[in-house]
Amino acid sequence: MSDLNEILENINDFVSGAPLVVMILAVGIYLTIRLGLLQIFKLPSAFKYAVSKEENGKGEVTSFGALCTALSATIGTGNIVGVATAVVAGGPGALLWMWIAAFLGMSTKYAEGVLAVKYRKICDDGHILGGPFYYIENGMGKKYKWLAKIFAVFCLCVGIMGIGTFTQVNGIANAVNGFFDPSDSYTISLFGTEYSYTIILTSVVVAFFAGLVIIGGIKRIAKFSEVVIPVMAVAYFSSCLIILFLNGEKIPGAIGDILENAFDIKAAAGGVAGAMFIAMQKGIARGIFSNEAGLGSAPIAAAAAKTNEPVRQGLVSMTGTFIDTIIICTMTGLCILVTNANSPELALEGVDVTMRAFETGLPFSGDVSSFILMLCLVFFAFTTIIGWNYYSEKCLEYLSGGNRSIVTFYRYLYIFAVFIGPFMTVSAVWTIADIFNALMAFPNLIAIICLSNVVTKETKKYFRGKKQ
Repeated sequence: MSDLNEILENINDFVSGAPLVVMILAVGIYLTIRLGLLQIFKLPSAFKYAVSKEENGKGEVTSFGALCTALSATIGTGNIVGVATAVVAGGPGALLWMWIAAFLGMSTKYAEGVLAVKYRKICDDGHILGGPFYYIENGMGKKYKWLAKIFAVFCLCVGIMGIGTFTQVNGIANAVNGFFDPSDSYTISLFGTEYSYTIILTSVVVAFFAGLVIIGGIKRIAKFSEVVIPVMAVAYFSSCLIILFLNGEKIPGAIGDILENAFDIKAAAGGVAGAMFIAMQKGIARGIFSNEAGLGSAPIAAAAAKTNEPVRQGLVSMTGTFIDTIIICTMTGLCILVTNANSPELALEGVDVTMRAFETGLPFSGDVSSFILMLCLVFFAFTTIIGWNYYSEKCLEYLSGGNRSIVTFYRYLYIFAVFIGPFMTVSAVWTIADIFNALMAFPNLIAIICLSNVVTKETKKYFRGKKQ
């Protein structure tokens, strides 16, 4: 088993490492240049479109609903735990490189949204199916249908085996257990292993509520996301603002540390590589996997938006990366820095780093601060479960030729996977999920490059029409 784990880890390090990061950054740079820094000059319009309805737009949910569905899958434990990991491992400078990855990723997310709406399939009953598999098949041509199917298979595997189920519900269960029964005082034996009652109860409750939302399809998912995502984002953002307000005098120093560390070419610990390169590696990787720009997941949600304008939805999709990384991840990182929760002397990792920031930064007792962060973790992870069900469900619908019976069966299978998630501890399962997560990006990035002329043409046409 150890040999298998080692092989899988090597594969994961390769596909999730330099090849993927370089390709995503290269696509982002290329699109940023071709689109004339659209992510800067059109950002105000993008936010305006995100909260306004398009008259007579065809689709299943509002543009805001589609955005919230996409955000439900991206805003998760990565924004709280992942940022802490990047800052501890890569130093404060990791935040700057995270911003750079997000800035470039906004142009990629824009292109994904444009292509998703342009090449989506609208059924006679108004049902929408779209995403990379359709802009590969209909945009690049039928002879590339094999590439579309490869993407759909990888994305389906990510949903049922990794990001959508096991990792998220595990995070929820651990957060709840860490708050209510940290010493595992109340346990029961299952499958030959002792589990806290909070773990078992959490798996049942999360699976039950996930089922209530998932079985209702995209409209219920969108309505749920429209309420929960803004509320939880505001709650988390407000908590971070309180910490930053109470530690305002430390913010300039934190920003200085970010800039200094981001370009520090001095040797890092062990003298193997410069601190700058470690910060770059950790920050860019976290930025990419936090906002998922280039991975191909968000355009599946974008395709369902009630709009007739691909460019309009592309702009709305672009705001998702800004909200996820530029706003939420930044707030997490700054809170960690101003409270010195990343201090090497503390020897903290993962969620414990952010927990320390909340406990020392908020003007409440440690229990209250921990409870606030736990709630944010639980709801962010839960919305990721919901969002990834929709993504993987659409992939299965594409692969099965729209067979609704298969899709319905899959929904119940997905809910069951959520239920057993807290009991899945085999490291190979997590590594396989990470591999699929990286692999799904390659077909999508190939399609974006091949269809970049279409994106540019649609963009020029839309804004020329707006001027006239």
